[in-house]
Amino acid sequence: MTNTIETQTRPSLSTQQLEVSIGPQHPSTHGVFRMNVVLDGETIVKLKPVMGYLHRNHEQLAENMSWLGSMPYTDRLDYFCSMTNNIAYALAVEKLMGIDVPERAQYIRVIMAELTRLVNHTALVGFLLNDLGAFFTPVLYAFREREKILDLFESVAGSRMMCNYMRFGGVKLDLPDGFVDCAKAIVDNYPPFLEEMERLLTKNEILMARCQNVGILLKDLAVNASVTGPVLRASGVNYDIRKIDKYGIYDRFDFKVPLGTVGDVYDRYYVRILEMRESLKILRQAFKELSAGPVISQKGLIAAKSPRNMKVPAGDAYGRIEAPKGELGFYIVSEGGTKPYRYHVRAPSFINLTILEDMCLGHKVADAIIILGSIDIVLGEVDR
Repeated sequence: MTNTIETQTRPSLSTQQLEVSIGPQHPSTHGVFRMNVVLDGETIVKLKPVMGYLHRNHEQLAENMSWLGSMPYTDRLDYFCSMTNNIAYALAVEKLMGIDVPERAQYIRVIMAELTRLVNHTALVGFLLNDLGAFFTPVLYAFREREKILDLFESVAGSRMMCNYMRFGGVKLDLPDGFVDCAKAIVDNYPPFLEEMERLLTKNEILMARCQNVGILLKDLAVNASVTGPVLRASGVNYDIRKIDKYGIYDRFDFKVPLGTVGDVYDRYYVRILEMRESLKILRQAFKELSAGPVISQKGLIAAKSPRNMKVPAGDAYGRIEAPKGELGFYIVSEGGTKPYRYHVRAPSFINLTILEDMCLGHKVADAIIILGSIDIVLGEVDR
């Protein structure tokens, strides 16, 4: 009698993809944001960023108020970087009006812009560690240094975050007594802080394991998606508007443009560390070369004294700067009246956010949080 063994094949298991809505919530200070993700287990196979929860109709409002009346509204875009927001808008209007900026005012603008870059990047590193699960200790260390610079802003502008300091043709007020000495002291004490931060973080095996080869952004995609700023440079693209346009007086300063090699979360972290060192170098040069003189041109002073009657010659202009998060540009159209006919903001946070899905595909949910953090967005700028 022959025993017959019947081979039974088990039915293949079919898995179901899960759609999850992450948010809307307020992770650290990125803003009220939502991600609709499709998961295969914990692996992301599709991601859609959902924004608009903070929309305030900034551009439409600007088309119905005076030219100078929009300056304090620019503070509310990237509310970490109000000084640089002011500068970009001022450059666009100055192009149309043909206003020259006095030399002292140019140096003051550079000083404020690079101090703002320190504020932004320092906070970003703290928030990124928070996204990684390091609780609030890194954020508190970062905010300790940030507070010192905000005190400087308050002394010169009367406000710590919403500075409203720039004016067409210069700046609102000259630097108060003791400002430069205090700023020099902060700059001199910043390298020890960065060295301490690097000792704790840069070669930390947990940070390296979580960040290296995660969220890689390839050069071609970064360029084709119009990504700018540290996110672009972390992918190895040498593009910095301070070097390309040399707006203001940036052609007078000696500084390098740090580049990454892989384009992952780790490179985006480390490029910002290196950029802070270059900002310190620029600040030392600016303090050394800062000379006495007017802080606003005569034409700009007249415009500042009667902002409601200020008329801008007909035409269009685009003013852009290397803001801490990337290319911040203002496109304005004038019909020769007292308010813009068209006003549009090229916001780096919004543009850089468009490649979030490409960077997250194939990664886990926890990775998506740090990838978002490494892009460095502020929803006030995304939801204009």
